[in-house]
Formats: sequence, structure tokens, C-alpha cells
Amino acid sequence: MPPKGRGPLQQVHREVDDMRGQLESLLKDVQGDDTESKEESFRRCQELQLSAEKTLKNLTQLTKADEIAPVGNYDQRKLEEERRLRSVLEQLNKLSAELSPPGPSTDPPTGDARKEGEGGTGDSDEADTDEDAAQKDDGRKDESRAANATPQSEPCVYTALSDFQGDQEGDLTVKRGDTLKIIRKTSDGWWLAENADGDRGVVPRTYLKIGSALAADKDEEEDEESPDEAEEEEEGSEELAEEEEEEEDEEEEKPSDAAQSNWSTFRKALTEIDATDVLAAMGAIPSGFRPSTLSKLLVDEGAKYKGSHFMQPELSQSQLSFSDLFLDPDTGRVRPRHTRTCVCFTLWSCKSIPTPGVGVQVLSRHIRLCAFDGTRVLSNIHTVRATYTPKNPRTWLFSPRTAGVLPSLLDGDCFLRCDADDPDLGILFELGVTFIRNSTGERGDLSCGWAFLKLSDAAGNALPSRTYELPVSGGTPYEKDVDMEGFLTRASSAGIFQQMLKARRQPKLIVKFKTANARIKMQLSFLPSTLLHCLNLVPLLAMYRQLLADALLVDRPTMQNADLIFSPVLATFPTLVDQPDLLDAVRTAWMDAESNMSRAQKRDEAQVKQEFAKAFRSSASLLLHSPSLPWHRWADAASEEQRSRLIGSALEALKRARGPSGGLEVLADPARAHLAFDVAEMTFDLLRVAR
Repeated sequence: MPPKGRGPLQQVHREVDDMRGQLESLLKDVQGDDTESKEESFRRCQELQLSAEKTLKNLTQLTKADEIAPVGNYDQRKLEEERRLRSVLEQLNKLSAELSPPGPSTDPPTGDARKEGEGGTGDSDEADTDEDAAQKDDGRKDESRAANATPQSEPCVYTALSDFQGDQEGDLTVKRGDTLKIIRKTSDGWWLAENADGDRGVVPRTYLKIGSALAADKDEEEDEESPDEAEEEEEGSEELAEEEEEEEDEEEEKPSDAAQSNWSTFRKALTEIDATDVLAAMGAIPSGFRPSTLSKLLVDEGAKYKGSHFMQPELSQSQLSFSDLFLDPDTGRVRPRHTRTCVCFTLWSCKSIPTPGVGVQVLSRHIRLCAFDGTRVLSNIHTVRATYTPKNPRTWLFSPRTAGVLPSLLDGDCFLRCDADDPDLGILFELGVTFIRNSTGERGDLSCGWAFLKLSDAAGNALPSRTYELPVSGGTPYEKDVDMEGFLTRASSAGIFQQMLKARRQPKLIVKFKTANARIKMQLSFLPSTLLHCLNLVPLLAMYRQLLADALLVDRPTMQNADLIFSPVLATFPTLVDQPDLLDAVRTAWMDAESNMSRAQKRDEAQVKQEFAKAFRSSASLLLHSPSLPWHRWADAASEEQRSRLIGSALEALKRARGPSGGLEVLADPARAHLAFDVAEMTFDLLRVAR
């Protein structure tokens, strides 16, 4: 039962944090040289697996009605916790595969092994006898089994500890107590097994116990075992006995659905890795391409590296005040705060970037960028999508000329504010593609190379405002001198002329540093100490911080008061930071509202805030609560097109209904359907969102 005042979802959040801490401790112990602790490490890993599966089952059964108090963005927070928990399970499964006792080799048999198989050893005769007695197959099945089975050095007879329902093609459904013959053991934990009816499929090894369920058969097998086989069974008996005890203790509350999703997640991760290897072998992935490092951080770490996280107020060490949000008593505005690093730059173009080969459809070409010190990501991860011409797909362009307001997703004008005191601080640019395999429909994110621009010279001075050509290196930011499609990042022994020709064909990223005007500089000083985002959205971000300061520093009765604050803008705006098309809709609505304001109204701070709140509610609230708006999914053309049409029609309706109410009557239009409003989406919870 969760403690008083703590909801079930918050309790799950704490449990996941605790599991991650235990996993880190376990990984440190495993990396040590003490081989005697391997069995103990494997036991701890299995305990963590069971605990994680139980937590995942409880999480999937949670609903908003279970909370003791309203929770804003409940579905999104629940999804983020599920992603974090699945990430922990994936690491635990990989670690379990490494620590588990090794099974028979899955390599093709050597010449000696073939001779023994042809000669008919005692083991093979025994296996054939057991096979005929247990399964009574026809000749066709025997031939297929002989062709597909991997030779085993021991009679691999196991018993199912609990029920397993196969949810994918190739899985073998088993019941508790079934006797299975293991055909092949693999390091990923999914073993190929055959039941008494002759059906074959893969089963997770944690569901199996060595030995037959029938005592008579087991005694006969033990009598016929060789001394070497008996020793191998004794080596794993203690560990498997511990597994049996743990799993029997947890049997009644062990979630079959959670276990299936656990193994499905692990198998999916392995499939993605294998898919990358297969594509590289096919020539569909140029040399130097790797799985995207920054994309994996966005998926595994949840909101930690998203812009919405950095937009929230940061508490001081005492947690009784704020460390990055202050009010200027003379002006009534947010007090400007200058950080150690504040730069404005433009992504200009990328040249000579290799393209994936046949069999792969590219869904998006983009650059993910962040503050980086050589080892750590120090800011949010911002993404800018690139465009290209079909005649020259190796050249990426940014900030294309479009009718109307340029979407922020395509806008290469960016800014970086970072308060880190590190001499190696710079900007990491990861060029990436999101692809889909034509044959299987698998999606994935690949890094096409990376570039790093240090923001200070050897003397510690800031870089001047000019254009920089950055060489694009292959591999990941943690690899050095990686080839990319025949180009060497290190010096070669070729002649000077050849080196000059190669240098011209080297992949490059062109970035232009520039100086912002006085108004943008002032608005940038209102933002958090660390943030990387689109430069054209600075007015919106600064307005949000101003409203945040009013609500937290002016309107609160006392600084110790932590009650919910009714403010749809504060409660919803951070969600839009991670959905650029909705943020563009708010920007368009605010630009239209500003154009209809008089000069006197623009000079009135209270009037400006009021008009901004109206524009926000009539655009963002209308769209977020529309049942026709599909869920935001990266690089999904159908979803993006449907969202674009809905946003365009909503803005047109808002413009036609412009009036004294700021277009809020659109919300009451009977022709438009709306999702039910939730009080959590209308109130700002300081204790939940503060960093």
C-alpha cells in the first residue's frame, strides 16, 4: 500500500528509480574480477527481473481512477514510466543472458563431430530412443528433425515450471509440468524446444527446470548418463534450484502478460541489432553508420532530455525557493539571468552525406543536437529536420523557403544557453535518418555521422561569429577514426593531390554563428539556465516564463504554499514544447492576436498576458482536446499529414471567429467534438513538475 499522500503512479516511479539503482550496483559488481560472485550476481539479476515484471503488471493495470489526487497528463506519464521500466527489463535480460550457465555450442559441428554423428555414438542412439518413445513421429518428421537439430553433448530434457502462452509466431505454448526436449540453446535466453506431441518453438529459459517430470524416465536417464554429463548437470543444479524456489514463490502472482511483454521487448531489441547487422552486410548501410546515440537517450531516459523538462522551474538546494526563476521588483518582469554560454547559430547545410542503399526507405533526415562535453549530454536534445532535392540526396538543407510561417521542425536557427563550467563544452551534432525496412516493416534510427564544435578556443575565449565547416566523423561520439564510405577521418599515406581531392569530398556540416538583436537577447535572458531550442520560438518561451513567475512568485500566498494553481497555460504549455506542430499553431494564433492589438495595448503588460492566454486557449486547448488529432509520432507521414490538416482548419476557424472573446467561442461550436476536460490538465502542480 503506497504511503499516505503518494499515488500509485508515483509509487511506481519510485520503484523504477530503486530498480535502476540496484541495476547499476549489479553492473558494477559484475564488471569486477571476482569470478566466485557470478552465481550470486545471477541470483540478484533474476530477483530484479521478477520484481520488474511484477511492477510492470501492476503498472499496466493502473487507471486514472486509482489515483488519490488528480494527476496531470496521466496517460503520458504512465507511458513514460512503462518505457523506463521496459528499458530496465531489457538490460536485465541481456545481463541474465551473459551470466547464465553456457549451453551447448550453436556453431556448426566440426569434422570430428560429423564423424561421431555418422558413426552413431551412444548419446545419439539414446537421443533417438527417447525421441521415438516420447513422440512417435513419422519418417518425415524424423528427417526434418535430423536436418535442423543441433548436436547436443547432453540429454537436454527440461520441465516447464509454469504456463507460457506463445504470443508470436515461432513461440511454443507450454503448460506447467510439460516435459520438453531442448533442441538448441542460445545466449539470448530463448531456447528451441520440442514437446511430447512433436511441436517445436522457442521458450524462455527462465520457465524451464532441468530434468523430466516423470520420475521413472528421470531415473533411467540418470542411469545411462556418462560421468561428464553428470558433472555438467551438477554444476548448474544449485543455480537452477534457486531459480525454481524463487519462481515457485512468485508463481501465483507472476504475471504471464508482463512476462510475455518483457521477453517480447528483449527479443525486439535483439532483432533491431540483428537488423542493423543484416542491413550492413547487404550494403544497405554505409560504413560508419551506427544506431543513433541521441535517439536512444530520448527513448530510454524519457523526459530527462526533452525540452519540456528544462522549461520547468528548478528548485534550490533547500527546495524552499527557485534557483533559476526570480522576479525583478522594479519592472515586475522575470529578472534577467546571464549564463556562462549563450550562442545563436544557424544550421546551413550538410554536404557529401552517404545515403542508405536498397531495401531501406528513409522516413526522415534530421540533425539532433545538444550541449556536450565529450562524455555527457548537458542539455535537452533538439531535433531539426533536413530537406533535400531528389537530384542531390547527399546534400542536406535547412530552413527552406515556405509560404507562411516556417515550421519550427524545419527551422535551422537555434540558440543554446548552458551554465556548465567546462572548458571542453561544445555542441554535438548527430546526423541521423529514420528508416523502415521494405521487407519486414521494421523502423529504426541510424546515425549517419557526427560533428562537434567546441565553443571556446585554447585560451578560453568564445568563438567569433562566422561560418564554420565541421568534418563529419563516422561511428559514435565515443569512437575515433571511423571510416565512412571509404573516407578516412585520420591522415592517410596518399599523395598530397589525392588528399586534397578527398578533403573536398569529405562529409561536412556548415554552421553559421551569428549575433542576436537586443530584443532577442533580452528575451533569452528570461529563459532557463540550460536550454537548446528554435530561435524563432523565443518570444513564446519567454512569455511562458513570465506567466510562470507571476503564478509562483507574485500570486502565491506564501513561498511555502504548494497548492494546485488553476492555469491551463502553465499546465499545458510544456507538453507543446515536445510537439513542434502544436507550438507552431500557438505561435500563429499569437501573431494574429498581436496584429489586432493597438500600440497602447502592446505597452500594457497585463493586457498582453491576457491576450496571450486567450490565443493559447483558443488554439492549443482546441487542438489538444480534439478526438480527431492523432498521437504525435516521430517520422510518421500519415500522422503528420492528418495533424497538419486538422491544425490548419482549426486556425482558419479561429481567424474567422476572431472577436472580443479572442475566438474562444470556437470551443463552444456544436459542430466540433471535444474530449472531456480533466482538472489535472487545467491546474499547475508545482510539486510534480519542479526540477
